Amino acid sequence: MTADQSAIPATVGAATALVVDGLLALGELGEDVDEEWQYVQDLVQAWRDRLEAVGVARGDETLDPARGAAVARVVGEAARIDDPHRAIDWLSTLPQVALIALGERT
Repeated sequence: MTADQSAIPATVGAATALVVDGLLALGELGEDVDEEWQYVQDLVQAWRDRLEAVGVARGDETLDPARGAAVARVVGEAARIDDPHRAIDWLSTLPQVALIALGERT
């Protein structure tokens, strides 16, 4: 599978926005597990804060196309998840992989 060229973010800000959208979608799916609702809320908020901080600090920075493709790919993989428990697992996986692709520490 190759990422659609139009979906590959060109800046760090666009990449972090894409990841936040993916994170929110995973969180929505994970909310279906009633006993994990608060855990899901906490994870989504913590990772959203981290990703948005990177977006603010480095937003206009041009992103190497290979790094942008990596971000688009991991968000695309996360979008294929349809199991709420798997979505909860990916609430930490998605942002960590994306941050590594962006050259950030996790």
